[in-house]
Amino acid sequence: MSEPNYMSDITGVFGYPVAENPTGVMQNAAFQALGLNWLYLNFEVTADNLAGAVQGMRAMNNFRGVNCTIPHKVAVIQYLDEVAESAQVMGAVNTVRRDGDRLIGENTDGKGFMQALRDDAGVDPTGKRAVVLGAGGAARAITVELALAGAHEIIVVNRSAERGEGLVRLLNAKTQANAAFVPWHDAYRVSEDTDLLINATSIGLYPDVDAVPEVDFATITPGMVVCDVIPNPPNTPFLRQAAARGAKTIDGLGMLVYQGAIAFTMWTGHDAPVEVMHKALAAEFGG
Repeated sequence: MSEPNYMSDITGVFGYPVAENPTGVMQNAAFQALGLNWLYLNFEVTADNLAGAVQGMRAMNNFRGVNCTIPHKVAVIQYLDEVAESAQVMGAVNTVRRDGDRLIGENTDGKGFMQALRDDAGVDPTGKRAVVLGAGGAARAITVELALAGAHEIIVVNRSAERGEGLVRLLNAKTQANAAFVPWHDAYRVSEDTDLLINATSIGLYPDVDAVPEVDFATITPGMVVCDVIPNPPNTPFLRQAAARGAKTIDGLGMLVYQGAIAFTMWTGHDAPVEVMHKALAAEFGG
């Protein structure tokens, strides 16, 4: 008879605030589905206590990894032993994994988008022209992954010229992509040679479910793939209007599940039960 094991392997998220972070819903469902004695917890960590939290993670051998959210995605880098290439380019880490005694920083945000693009839409970004609405953290993660995957041209459309131009400078300096900034005035007209149109803003996120990015939807064509990073609700008005124009669409719920699935595999070494994770998160967001 084997000895009982009362010790759980721990993962979680460091952030402030994190009380409403839903990631644990899908991660704990995935652990349970595979029969793993693992647990995902929300850890409320202020900026002043981040160094101590990372040191505590190092001290606990069964603390297998952690997500980092606001305000820690940049600050955590100084406490890690290594940072993966894409996270280095972005200058931000959203996932930390343990490799023996070493802590390695990754960024799965853009990788989740890329998996949704390839697996759900069947699109290879190599040589494609992408238009990205927004220049915040989501836009940075997505554009860096697109650039590293061989996208030919990346157009960043943003209200703030300073932020948009800053992202374009980063892409042109640190990747092989041809990036350009376009100011976002009035309804953005999508050029006919666009392959991917991506809303990387928070416009349409619950509770502002009727908000729509200002785009001339008459310029969207059936040959385009239109993506929205908003996970809640998944079927945003932006995607509905794009679909009405005949475009293929990708929702933000799938992207969120995939980035969580990538982190799950990094931590556990097991293939993630993506369908279980998707179902759990969809239920959390009201179906």
